[in-house]
This record gives sequence, structure tokens and C-alpha cells, in this order.
Amino acid sequence: MNNSKPYTMNLILILLVVGLIAGMLSGMVGIGGGIIITPALVYFMGMNQHTAQGTTLTMFLMPIGILGFFNYYKAGYVDIKTSLIVASTFILGSFIGSKFSIGLDQTTIKRVFGVIILVISIKMILDK
Repeated sequence: MNNSKPYTMNLILILLVVGLIAGMLSGMVGIGGGIIITPALVYFMGMNQHTAQGTTLTMFLMPIGILGFFNYYKAGYVDIKTSLIVASTFILGSFIGSKFSIGLDQTTIKRVFGVIILVISIKMILDK
């Protein structure tokens, strides 16, 4: 679906920050598809947290979302311009987040991951 709002500098800046933060969280704790996959790799496959996160991020290198994207695109629910703006800083954020995460110990990174999931869950449960 095409966003009818004009892309002001403020909107572009917001989208760039969203991409940067999402990329940092993705690089740091595998957030994204990793909310399910990263814990599953840790608890069911016995991977350490860093390996689970790196494995989850590797998934994103392949076009795993192409068929889902195609369905949404055909139905008119894709805003290409917004996607490209957010993706432009998501890449940088992922690099920064992964560099930061590699320097943290397993316990700290698991706690950061858990807190992020908890906060998102509470927000989603309490939203109307």
C-alpha cells in the first residue's frame, strides 16, 4: 500500500533512525525472526547465544521473505520507498550491534535479549 504522506526530512530521519535501531537490535540480539529462532537454537539445539544470533542473521542473507513479500506486494500492502529508507540504516545498525554484542558475555546478552522480548510482549498485550 503506498503511503500518501509526502516524505519530509523529519519522516525520512525517523525512518532512518528506525532502521538503525532495528538493525542494531538485530545485530545485537537477533531480534526479528530471531524472537522465535534465536531462543529455539539456544534451548533446543544447544547453541551458545552468539552462535544462535549469528545463525539467525545468516538466514536473513538469503531471500527467505521473498514469497511473503510477493503476496503482500500483490495485495497492495508494500511501501517500497519506506522499506528502502529503513533498510539503508538497518544494514549499518546490524553491523554496529553485532560488533557491540560480540564483546559482551553470554549472560549479559541473554538478559538483554530477554528484556527486549518482555518489553515488546507487555506493550503488545496492553495495546488496545
